[in-house]
Amino acid sequence: MSEARELDLPIPPEAARQRADRFVADRSGLSRSFVQRLISEGHLTMGGLIVRASSTLVAGQTLHLVIPPVSETTVLAEDIPLTVVYEDEDIVVVNKPAGLVVHPAPGHATGTLVNALLHHVEDLPGIAGVARPGLVHRLDKDTSGLLIVAKGDVAQLSLMAQLKARRIKKTYLALVQGSVAAELGRIEAPIGRDPNERKRMAVVAGGREATTGYRVRERFPGWTLLEVDLITGRTHQIRVHLTEIGHPIAGDPTYGNGTSRRGPDATTRLFLHAWKIVFAHPRDGRLMRLEAELPADLQAPLDALRLHSSRGSFLPVSIHHPCNTW
Repeated sequence: MSEARELDLPIPPEAARQRADRFVADRSGLSRSFVQRLISEGHLTMGGLIVRASSTLVAGQTLHLVIPPVSETTVLAEDIPLTVVYEDEDIVVVNKPAGLVVHPAPGHATGTLVNALLHHVEDLPGIAGVARPGLVHRLDKDTSGLLIVAKGDVAQLSLMAQLKARRIKKTYLALVQGSVAAELGRIEAPIGRDPNERKRMAVVAGGREATTGYRVRERFPGWTLLEVDLITGRTHQIRVHLTEIGHPIAGDPTYGNGTSRRGPDATTRLFLHAWKIVFAHPRDGRLMRLEAELPADLQAPLDALRLHSSRGSFLPVSIHHPCNTW
C-alpha cells in the first residue's frame, strides 16, 4: 500500500465563490467524483476546519487535501500474455486479441484484460484511490486492436475529456459483405436497444446519437474492406451501422445474414479490428499516432480473397483517400 499524499491548494481571487469540489478537482487533476468522495470522508480542510463539497471559497485562504494511500484492488493479477504497443509512466496502449474480455464482470471474474494489466503494470498510481488501471474506452470481446489505458487519475481525466470532446480518433478495419457504392461516406443514425431482441442493438427512433465515417480501402468480388472512423462510441455501433446500410461485417454472428456470418474463405471470427488511434498525450500534449497491424486470423481471409481474385477475372483494387470523414 502506498503512502498518503497531501496537497495545499491556495485560493486565487478568480476562484472566489466557486464550489470547493469543482475547484479541487480542477487544481488537483483528480476526478470530481473521487474528490467528492474524499470530501465526504473529511479529507478536505481549511484552517483546520472540515470543508463541504458545496462550500463556496474565499480568496486568500488555502485548502488542505489529504489523499489516503491507494488501496489494493480485489481483482486478481494474472499472467496473461499482452502485446504492448506503447507504454510510459502515464499510459499503456495494448493490442487486445479477439476473445479477451476487457473488464471483469459476472461470468468473467478472471481471464480479462484488466487481470492481465494488473500483472503487467507495476506500481500503479491508481484510479479513484484503488490500485487498478483506468479503462478509457472498451472493445467488444470479439474485436481485436488498440486500447488506451490510464495508469493514474490525471491521465484518465485528460483522456476522458478528449474522448468526450471527440478528440481521440479511432479507426477500424472492417470487411463487409457486398460492394459499397460510395468511396467514402458518413452514417448518422440513432442507436438503442432492439425492441424485439433486448440483447441486440439497433437503429431506433429516440436512440442515442451515433455517427460513423468510412472509406473504401480495397474491393473484392462480393466484399469490401473499409477503414471506419468511430466518431461516437455507442454499443456495437460499427456493426449496427454497417448492417443498417446493407453491408454487415464478415463473421458477425449477431448482426449478419447467412452469407456475411460465414464470411469469405478462412473467416473464423468477426472481421473488425481497431487499427489506428490518434490522441494527445495526457502529460505534455504531444500527438500520439499508433497502429496495430491486422492479426493473422484476419489477414487469412484477405489473402484468400486476393488469391481468388487473381485467379479470376477480377483484381482487387486498393484505394487511398487523402481526406477523412471527420
